[in-house]
Amino acid sequence: MGEKTTELMAKADEHLIRVYNRFPVAFAGGKGMMLVDVEGKEYLDFASGIGVNAFGANDEEFTDAICDQVKRVCHTSNLYYHEPLAEAAQRLSEVSGLDKVFFTNSGAEAIEGALKTAKRYYYNRTGKNDDEVIAMRNSFHGRTVGSLSVTGTDAYRNPFYPLMGGVSFADFNDLSSVEAAVTDRTCAIIFEPLQGEGGIHPATQEFMDGVRKLCDEKNILLIFDEIQCGLGRTGSFYTFQQYGVKPDILTTAKALGGGLPVGAFVVTEQVAANSLKPGDHGSTYGGNPLCTRAVAESLRLLSERNLPGHVKETAPYFEEKLEELTRKFSFVKEYRGMGYMQGLELDAAVSAGAVVKEALSRGLILLTAEGNVVRMLPPLIAQKADFDRMEEILSGVLADFAK
Repeated sequence: MGEKTTELMAKADEHLIRVYNRFPVAFAGGKGMMLVDVEGKEYLDFASGIGVNAFGANDEEFTDAICDQVKRVCHTSNLYYHEPLAEAAQRLSEVSGLDKVFFTNSGAEAIEGALKTAKRYYYNRTGKNDDEVIAMRNSFHGRTVGSLSVTGTDAYRNPFYPLMGGVSFADFNDLSSVEAAVTDRTCAIIFEPLQGEGGIHPATQEFMDGVRKLCDEKNILLIFDEIQCGLGRTGSFYTFQQYGVKPDILTTAKALGGGLPVGAFVVTEQVAANSLKPGDHGSTYGGNPLCTRAVAESLRLLSERNLPGHVKETAPYFEEKLEELTRKFSFVKEYRGMGYMQGLELDAAVSAGAVVKEALSRGLILLTAEGNVVRMLPPLIAQKADFDRMEEILSGVLADFAK
């Protein structure tokens, strides 16, 4: 660790609330798949800012568009219309296949809005405010009170009770457990089609079909959280599109703004017409000109460059590299995931956190997930050579742990 990094860390730690266990690295810039720290060291990025930087670092076309918008107007409030808002809403509706959009500042706020929408829909239908929500164990939806209430991991929830009431938990990919949790007050079922923080677990086709059928039969809204797994990461614009199962409400964020803080929830025409009314929900910053310009540009570039198609084409090679690591090291139990959202599950004898820390020291940025999983979320621009380099570095790291 160099002098510049040490000084920067000391300055930050003196004034910041410590809720993050940051690594002793300070990034200063980068290009494409590579990031550079303040000491000039380069790193191969297989985290993309936790799934945010779809285009890698410093994409010129995206950056030029943001700079142009900064010179025009950054904020007006939602009392008025503006061009980036209309453009972003149209593009998001088109790629998601849903009809109406509300822009938020984050993924957690998108979850909050989705829950409020489901509650309002139930209230309009029944005249009652005794609604219930079914979420999944091992899930992660955010850290605000509402999003934490539907996060099925006790370690995140326990210090913050009481949370939002009326939430019950079922087992992911176990349709019978969802059916057992349904009551006549269930207003929504929420889950990630591909669980991220919970350990990289894809939904089965049977589960997706079964929950959709159950919701249709019981007049329950189906909410898909694609904050991490959406926007091309798994080989389609949204993961649910690979299953042929459509939600009533979709939450999205991460890569939506190319690094700017923006999320959204998107709903069907039916839900929009029978839920939130003027005055029910709002956001001062949500959907401002700067962030929606970022959304419009991100969605345009994802489409024009066909990055979902690129992921679909190259993901099998990525998986070959992961399969090689699984065969080579006995303590690697398995790899799993979809597209550019993959995880290596390790035996308890080897800590995923320790592997990630050592990889970082050798110039490879990785993440962890629940269940002792090394998580990989590379930018969507990754090429075969990047997967080769990842496998080379990680193989060296794992070899040291095998000694």
